[in-house]
Amino acid sequence: MVTGGGTGGHTYPALTAVRTMQSVLGHHGVDLDVLWVGTAEGLEARVAPAEGIAFKTVPTGKLRRSSNPLKMLNTQNMRDLGRVPKGVVEARAIAADYKADVILSTGGYVAVPVGLAARATKSKLVVHEQTVRLGLANRILARSATAVAVSSDSTLKLLPEQVAAHAVVTGNPVRPAVFTGDAAKAVSALGMPGFSANLSTVYVTGGAQGSEQINSLIRENLPWLLSVANVVHQCGPNWVEKSRQFAENLPAELRARYWVDGFVGQELPDVLALASVVVARSGAGTISELTALGKPSVLVPLVPSAGDEQEHNALHLEQAGAAVALVKERANADELRRALAPILTDHGQREAMAQAARVLGKPDAATRLVEVLLAVALGAVLDKGTARGSGL
Repeated sequence: MVTGGGTGGHTYPALTAVRTMQSVLGHHGVDLDVLWVGTAEGLEARVAPAEGIAFKTVPTGKLRRSSNPLKMLNTQNMRDLGRVPKGVVEARAIAADYKADVILSTGGYVAVPVGLAARATKSKLVVHEQTVRLGLANRILARSATAVAVSSDSTLKLLPEQVAAHAVVTGNPVRPAVFTGDAAKAVSALGMPGFSANLSTVYVTGGAQGSEQINSLIRENLPWLLSVANVVHQCGPNWVEKSRQFAENLPAELRARYWVDGFVGQELPDVLALASVVVARSGAGTISELTALGKPSVLVPLVPSAGDEQEHNALHLEQAGAAVALVKERANADELRRALAPILTDHGQREAMAQAARVLGKPDAATRLVEVLLAVALGAVLDKGTARGSGL
């Protein structure tokens, strides 16, 4: 059984784990039966059925956090918290009926009722955390989980002793397609008439919906940036016209090295292969892909994010030498230029950052997580701090 979702950061690691487990078991002639339990409103409600995975829903509630505890005592929070007990009851019935060999929770608010149901039905539970610090849902479930899989070695020292005793480092599963990129295909697919092979390439992304904060930082630097680099800019669907109109005022020579659109589709692996440096948010999925691919980056965390997790992620990469983190007051156009200039012009620094990213990356994270799931299902012993134990 799989639970987790709400956003892509919780949904896609679970999907990648399912697909990898199907492949692993298939090599042994074993079929995998999967049931995904999520919410009717979350991304998982679209992804699981589209992927042919059986799907059931349970009610749950969202906790809207604030630095001021009194502000958390609001009608929305009270109403949503009241839905959790009902979700636990329904999830317990599903778990008792399904009798999973192992339950995987990747976080999000729906994971709480399902995880509590796992405890009530004495089901084996594996909690997977994508970020450096455990999210709220996983913090609630970690103490009663059979195993806790984390994405970073740095997470181990942040865990309570009781949780660390059954924690293993797997990394965060990355979509397999990310590793199939061809840089040459990106240039022809995007149609950049002025692309210069003698210049570095910057890939800018604010996620599927785009980020006007990042878009604004890029616009302020665009004339300079295009004088030293090719730029592929995924600006989000709401900002396409504004970005294109701004580019129209640039000299033709510079404009020819600039590609901007609302969304990068199936060309994304090729674009990532082409990129010399990436300017992006610092969500768990993004940093997992960047480190797995060994890409230097300039990260602009989303603030506020749940528990400031994006800021923690960005600073973690910066401390390792893999990225520059533009946090708080540093998230301005001047700082972006100061961050990018040496990366674009100094091959040595760019390669050092790439190597630091590769050290953090775990491209085999999905396989590691599957080994944890199989070991737990089979009752095998996991080596503390590693993801080896199933022997499969």
